[in-house]
Amino acid sequence: MLSLLPYFKAFHIMGFVAWFAGLFYLARLFVYHVEAEKKAQPERDILTSQYHIMEWRLYHIITNPAMWLTFFFGVGMLVLQPVYLQFGWLHIKLFLLVLLVGYHHYCKHLIKKLKNGTNTFTSFQFRLFNELPTLFLVGIVLLAVLKSALNFLYALIGLIIFGFLLYIGAKFYKNIREK
Repeated sequence: MLSLLPYFKAFHIMGFVAWFAGLFYLARLFVYHVEAEKKAQPERDILTSQYHIMEWRLYHIITNPAMWLTFFFGVGMLVLQPVYLQFGWLHIKLFLLVLLVGYHHYCKHLIKKLKNGTNTFTSFQFRLFNELPTLFLVGIVLLAVLKSALNFLYALIGLIIFGFLLYIGAKFYKNIREK
């Protein structure tokens, strides 16, 4: 009999790759959108209008469907292998997933703020915001691959150090850009 689990896993992976790609690009568009607001007219209006269109299309056409694809096949794997629900690593992964969904929906909020001119983030703050999915990606993938072999305390410390290094890299890049 054909097992559906490998197919569900494959489509789950495809979904989260597309989802993360969308989230990474969306936050990068936020950086460009904010930087376009500093341009002179008519360039400012042309660019900000185009970025707004791109943000909405990316959010609705790629990022949302990819998130739902990830959920559907992830839940399907749990239905096919309910024993996974007994493992602590999966609970942590699901917690990170809840935070990632919060990030996803906060992006929608930011698209609206950028459109109506009430955004308070700088381009540098959006660059840092763009690194948050990297932390989720590293944490979720390590949990999924290493499972119970991963010492949670060491993983958390490593993730914090990795986040700090991302911050230092962003600051370094900001200093280079400003020179």
